[in-house]
Amino acid sequence: MAATIIDGKELSKAKRSELAKEVEQIKAKGLLPKLVVILVGDNPASLSYIRGKQKASEEIGVGFKLENFPESFTEKELLDVIEHYNNNDEYHGILVQLPLPAHINETAVVEKISPLKDVDGFHPINIGRMMTGQETFLPCTPAGIVEMIKSVGVEMTGKNVVVVGRSNIVGKPVGQLLLNEHATVTYCHSKTKDLSAYTKEADILVAAVGRANFIKGEDIKPGAVVIDVGVNRLETGKLCGDVVFDEAKEVASFITPVPGGVGPMTITMLAHNTVQSAKQFLSTK
Repeated sequence: MAATIIDGKELSKAKRSELAKEVEQIKAKGLLPKLVVILVGDNPASLSYIRGKQKASEEIGVGFKLENFPESFTEKELLDVIEHYNNNDEYHGILVQLPLPAHINETAVVEKISPLKDVDGFHPINIGRMMTGQETFLPCTPAGIVEMIKSVGVEMTGKNVVVVGRSNIVGKPVGQLLLNEHATVTYCHSKTKDLSAYTKEADILVAAVGRANFIKGEDIKPGAVVIDVGVNRLETGKLCGDVVFDEAKEVASFITPVPGGVGPMTITMLAHNTVQSAKQFLSTK
């Protein structure tokens, strides 16, 4: 029996509808939640992602501003712009679009953003709070993945989770969030020996390795929940995930598609964090 699709577009639509109501309540108290996105250069993929973020913001009523600087923009200039928005009470979320040009230190930029406005959830203080199970801004893709699993009623307590990938943006934090949900988590990566021996034991498999069609149907435990984070473009121009979808859907119980799975939820969780930041700002006034 074919797996049930976890539709990120539909889940995002419902979540954004809830967020729009929250935004109306905030506006009624005299505050417009606002997000600023800072882009250095004109990377086409980055511009495409930003358009999605702008659309989501407008959909729920959040103010959106794009600051686009040339590739030659210096690290100091970028840090000064971030400091300006750190101190600007009109803006509740600051996001610097990654990747940055090679001459700019990504770590210095991430750490410059105020943890109170770090709606990407990448600041070390917010990562530390996530690790210790405290209330904080969670990284958007991992938070979206947990929402997707919960949306289909899958109990995570005691389940064997295998995360394939160890990036700071997805792999590491999603493992921690699932650990916080009382799952037993194993991290795998490019150096893991006999990877399929691990993936075949996973009740929940998160593929975030960034390799097209890397995980085959035979690598998946029957009845597993498969979350495919990968977005890879084939020579034909077609997008695909890290999982061979047509094979995996015949083995899994639930599966996310690419596109239309994790991607829309990532953007929605960014909007969620921006709204939460505005609410926190209101509570201090």
